[in-house]
Amino acid sequence: MHPRGKEAPPSAAKPPRHLRGTAASARRWLANGLLLVALCLAANAAWLPAKAALAQVLLHESWRQALADGGTHRPWPWADTHAVARLHQPRLGVSQVVLAGDSGRPLAFGPGWAESSARPGERGTTVLSGHRDTHFRWLQHLRDGDRVRLETTRGLRDYVVTGQRVADSRTERLSTAPGHDQLLLVTCWPFDATAPRGPLRYVVTLVPSPVG
Repeated sequence: MHPRGKEAPPSAAKPPRHLRGTAASARRWLANGLLLVALCLAANAAWLPAKAALAQVLLHESWRQALADGGTHRPWPWADTHAVARLHQPRLGVSQVVLAGDSGRPLAFGPGWAESSARPGERGTTVLSGHRDTHFRWLQHLRDGDRVRLETTRGLRDYVVTGQRVADSRTERLSTAPGHDQLLLVTCWPFDATAPRGPLRYVVTLVPSPVG
């Protein structure tokens, strides 16, 4: 009994039993959906480095064949590119096969040679590009004086790092005009960027190493 003139406080009304079951089921479906999305994102993140590593195994084999007979060998039957060189950096333990072309498809599998620049191993400016989060992540650890060897079917060329800088692709194009004998290694910058395809480029300049 409640005092006269005062209303009883409203009781907490419970939803019907069939609605309570529907809400619980919806929460389970939502939780499972979120878990599935998380697993898909994790699998995709793991697949990219795994694909890059597997591609390098196949590329090294095709490069071994190219060194043996001097020919052009596709790393897999449907490939629209081929190996043109191999990069070595002993301090960082790097050994990577370089592909012809620097469009998105070759760069998905390894460093790529910009075909508008001098062919690897020849005099002139040779430009090699790679993704900052896979094949060319190691560029951030290069220091002045480090040596990089470029192996081609014509022989070996040793280079030494002389500088690193950041260039803005919106206002600058890398020059490949005659008159310079150098190797440019290029990737996106900064290395910890979360957004892809930014305009900034990290450029490492190397010159032929003196003999002796």
